[in-house]
Amino acid sequence: MSLPLLAIVGWSGTGKTTLLQQVIPLLSGKGIRAGLIKHTHHQMDVDTPGKDSYLLRKAGASQVMVASSERWALMCETPDQPSIDLSYLVSRMDHALLEVVLVEGFKDEPVPKIVLWREGVKGGIEELLDARTIAVATDQKLALNVPVLDINCPGSVTDFIAEWLKSR
Repeated sequence: MSLPLLAIVGWSGTGKTTLLQQVIPLLSGKGIRAGLIKHTHHQMDVDTPGKDSYLLRKAGASQVMVASSERWALMCETPDQPSIDLSYLVSRMDHALLEVVLVEGFKDEPVPKIVLWREGVKGGIEELLDARTIAVATDQKLALNVPVLDINCPGSVTDFIAEWLKSR
């Protein structure tokens, strides 16, 4: 069985990161080890300018791994790749250590997803819903064909994810 992926999607400003910051420790408390892949549309650099790893990467290394006794990180230069390959990113994770990979963003990927939506945030909910939507977390009363969760109650979102994992 492959590692389950669950995308948390919504428009910018909906609270995806905030909700995940609350849900991840609750999942951990239930004994569910979650990995996370976050998509960003912005230029980003996890390295620190001036540090050795940064200098070596800027010197032309295509991949740089930084490691300590507490964590490691692999940075890959991908300027020639046309798009991000989610399945490749998931393959880089240690499946033996995880029960689920939560994916923040990647709303167009063909994976199960919980849609986050708040009225007043750019974009309508209809644009986010598709056949892979398994629930909607919102602060609104909505009548949908999928479960509607309270976006302001991370415990109920966590319980839903735990039940979803059990049913797989």
